[in-house]
Amino acid sequence: MATLTNRCDENADMAPIEPVQTNNVRPACFRSTVQEVLFVLTATMAIAMGAFLTGSITVISSFVGRDLDMTTAQITWISSSSTLTGGAFLLFFGRIADLFGRKILFVGSLFFFAIFALAAGFAETPIGLDVLTGVMGLFSASAVPPASGILGNAYEKPSPRKNAAFACFSAGNPLGFVFGTVFGGIAANLFGWRAAFWLIALIFLAFTVIGIFTVPKDWTPKEPLNWQTVKRFDVVGTLLTVSGIGMFSAAISLGDTAPEGWTTGYVLALLLVGIALMVAFVFWELWFDHPLVPMSIWKDRNFSLNLAILMLGFMSFTPASFFIALYFQDVWNMSALGVGVHLLPMAIAGILANIVAALVLHRVSNKLLMYIANLSYLIAFLLLAVNRASYSYWQLCFPSFVLIVIGADFEFNVANMYVMSSMPLSQQSVASGIFQTVAKLCMTLGLGIATAIFNSVGRNPTLSSYWDIRTQPYTSTFWFATACGILSLCLVPFMTIGTQGGKTKSMSVVSKQSDVAESKSEDGSRRSDMAAGDV
Repeated sequence: MATLTNRCDENADMAPIEPVQTNNVRPACFRSTVQEVLFVLTATMAIAMGAFLTGSITVISSFVGRDLDMTTAQITWISSSSTLTGGAFLLFFGRIADLFGRKILFVGSLFFFAIFALAAGFAETPIGLDVLTGVMGLFSASAVPPASGILGNAYEKPSPRKNAAFACFSAGNPLGFVFGTVFGGIAANLFGWRAAFWLIALIFLAFTVIGIFTVPKDWTPKEPLNWQTVKRFDVVGTLLTVSGIGMFSAAISLGDTAPEGWTTGYVLALLLVGIALMVAFVFWELWFDHPLVPMSIWKDRNFSLNLAILMLGFMSFTPASFFIALYFQDVWNMSALGVGVHLLPMAIAGILANIVAALVLHRVSNKLLMYIANLSYLIAFLLLAVNRASYSYWQLCFPSFVLIVIGADFEFNVANMYVMSSMPLSQQSVASGIFQTVAKLCMTLGLGIATAIFNSVGRNPTLSSYWDIRTQPYTSTFWFATACGILSLCLVPFMTIGTQGGKTKSMSVVSKQSDVAESKSEDGSRRSDMAAGDV
């Protein structure tokens, strides 16, 4: 009997690894794997909306400007208007989706995004085009939180299957930009810049139809539309965040193109009032009983670090991608189609990076993945920064494009999985709203800072003679991206995140091992005492 007990003690450390509430089978809300795959793709297109639009605008902006006789500020606002509305309304729509239902809001957003893209293709005035792209940004904001919320509810439990679904979803932002540049460039080259908007309309109309049949029913509890619900909705917080983010984003976008630059009266007013309203929003959320954003989530160190690293990543990825595309057009004199083709490796590498992320999130320490992501970012930005007009595309640009999407996709996957797992199912859309608002704000901030640096160096090119005069403004933006990459890398050592969505030892096994260890410890103490007594 003693021998048997000893044998059990020896084997306790070899207890089998058991899954803890994992579910690696197809969720019950999907009738078939085909429906599941099509839904995940449709959800991915929701998060790709804004990036797809920005990518298309990037390769056609110079052609639109010449055709509609637009000023620099008006050209800038083709993209900035959608980013502004997209960032300002994300938290609002996240709360709306959680309270009143997600499917109708999601599918409706896809449809109206397509309708306004179609209208943008017929725009005849600069103001008209800027307004239409701003409305498209609004519908991109209303699509992402419900899509993310449904995805989070469908894949409630950690599993490799959930990792794969979220890896595909996470690919929407970086790959949306790349495919936007590719498809926008092809359409503009064949039929003119208007065709780029019409192509967007066709793509999202198609996904609207797919969404009608594949998006599962939202089974989470809904709130009735009555006075009690309105009182709990946090109207004040919504007004503060929409106004604050809107004004701040507008100031960043207008700062460098205003008559007197950043010292222009209305730019300073928008900037200061926007910051004040965002600070007021934080204090209001701490006081209000039903906050739009539960401030307690920021006490989670990994949550805060994930978002801080993501912020710096988007502050560098967005301007680097934008200005290298502009560099191809202005310095290397490429057509819209040529730009799209040369950015194609980003799309291919991005797809592969997301496949790898799906396979390793539950197997490899996510802190290690963050190190890989940030080092990839840093090397990519350095390669772009030392690039010269005389170099070939394959020398530095090609490897940087491969590395930059590895950085973006690994970082986005890790952060997205952690953030979405930090809030309950009833607040999944709000969680997505927080995540996407941070991303949008930092995209706007990064592009605004990079544009100011670009214009400043363009007026007074004082960099080393290593770079020619035309290249220097672009180089300066890549050095800004490099600085963000260095700062981001410095934050990774403070993370304590492990794997996500995998398997671990069950509590019963851990408890059993703990009891065995305690028993051994007590037995050892007794033997020591006996030995001491003998002595």
